[in-house]
Amino acid sequence: MADFDLVVRGNLVLPERVVEDGYVAVSGGRIAQIGEGAPPAAADVYDARGNYVLPGAIDGQVHTGSQTPPEGILQSSKAAAAGGVTTMVDMPYDSLGAVVDVATFNAKVGVVKRDAHVDVGLFATIRKEDGVKDIPGLVDAGACAFKFSTYESHPVRFPRIKPIDMLAAFEALAPTGIGGGVHNENQEMVDFLVEKLQAEGRTDPAAHGLSRPPIAEALAMAEIYELGAAAGSRVHVVHCSIPRGIDICEAYKSQGVRATVEVCIHYLMLDEDDMIRVGAFGKINPPIRPREMVEGMWGHVAAGHIDFVSTDHSPWPLSAKSNPNIFKNGSGAPGLESFIPAMFTGVEQHGLPVTTVAKLLSEGPAKYFLMDPKKGAIAEGADADLAILEPGKFKFDASKTVTVADWSPFDGKEFTCRVAGTFLRGKLVWDGSSVLSEPGDGEFVRPVRS
Repeated sequence: MADFDLVVRGNLVLPERVVEDGYVAVSGGRIAQIGEGAPPAAADVYDARGNYVLPGAIDGQVHTGSQTPPEGILQSSKAAAAGGVTTMVDMPYDSLGAVVDVATFNAKVGVVKRDAHVDVGLFATIRKEDGVKDIPGLVDAGACAFKFSTYESHPVRFPRIKPIDMLAAFEALAPTGIGGGVHNENQEMVDFLVEKLQAEGRTDPAAHGLSRPPIAEALAMAEIYELGAAAGSRVHVVHCSIPRGIDICEAYKSQGVRATVEVCIHYLMLDEDDMIRVGAFGKINPPIRPREMVEGMWGHVAAGHIDFVSTDHSPWPLSAKSNPNIFKNGSGAPGLESFIPAMFTGVEQHGLPVTTVAKLLSEGPAKYFLMDPKKGAIAEGADADLAILEPGKFKFDASKTVTVADWSPFDGKEFTCRVAGTFLRGKLVWDGSSVLSEPGDGEFVRPVRS
């Protein structure tokens, strides 16, 4: 009689080390045993020897509903499975209506339970006016984080929250233990520069970076962390693109502020030359930065200053990325399927241990969103969420991705691994070529609050 439901063999990437020729034994969807050498008996064996076995990635910044038309949780979660992402955390700025109260939150939970191919956590946000009052109910409903912004993309769907209201929101969150993350750009400076550049006839791809200079980001980050410090709450910046921003976060951490910072994968793997090459496909807010800054960000990765890495997955249709005026295109790019291969490649290129991938793509977000110890690491008792990585040389082909967007700023880039398999709670949901899961296999993930 088999001792376990499943055994997965391979090079296990644990939080602090790699176990060569190891195994993970699974019972009831949970990791029951970890070892090396000859594995125990199991009803099913997945032999990934020679490949890496990592904890499934947790993508803490996914936009399934903010585009027009929206990709939706159904298709985004399929793309996640193909990318080794076993949990995604969806942003609240949906084009059909932002998630701002218990009713809109519960409606989205219903969509998750019906459609999701992988597990899903949900952000909530607040209305521009009188929104703080809904925070307690949203926390009780299961929001694993809140999203605010210092920059207004839309007055209802994606509003700028005034400092006094953001302070009140942080004060409301402080006793709950739930984090508040903020989009970090100074509204006045960006709006002035966009208008100035267009008046000068600068609407080329390079103008996007000029309209959102590093100082606009640094100013916003200082304001965000000061508000969190005043409220005594957890305070988080959701997509830092500049080394100076990480320095600012480190300064607040050293003063005892409950500050954290997140970096998106494109800020580590793309630079301004890529922006010129791919045009509007690389239009993202904040913008892709010069190579010198990209390498500065890797210095912070090596130093352990970054809490986690995400994608900011935003799969716009081609029609929203085809205007010759860079300012008239949608901001954001798909990322779920290039996420792990890009991070693995960057880690290898910078001579860092492969455990860095697990730390920043799994362990870090699990801690931030209060999903550990259930998620985020290959550890006994945790969900058997696993990503199998095959090392080699693989050219990324956006036309073969599962997401609705058949383009990517990473199209044609050579990565040093591919996702050869994905397990969700011990079930194979991606076999390297096909998504095997069904809608509803994913679960709604609530934070584990103390």
